[in-house]
Amino acid sequence: MLVPDPKAVRRLLTRYATLRIAQAERHSPAAARELEDISHTLCAMMGTSGVQDAIALADALLDRARSAAGRTREAGGERGLPLAV
Repeated sequence: MLVPDPKAVRRLLTRYATLRIAQAERHSPAAARELEDISHTLCAMMGTSGVQDAIALADALLDRARSAAGRTREAGGERGLPLAV
């Protein structure tokens, strides 16, 4: 199974949250359409049929990516490169 790029997932989640807030403050047909598009894209990217499941999987993916990045920095310097001594 292909794993989505964490940066792309983060952008989608950010846009989704922004649109949800905008819709809660003031309904807009254009924002509603974009929110629907983002929701479908997020579901497709995460391989789910529901946006809540997609968000949960996206959050888990981002947590794993952060953990992996932290292990890389711990193992070999800030950029994951070995430190010359």
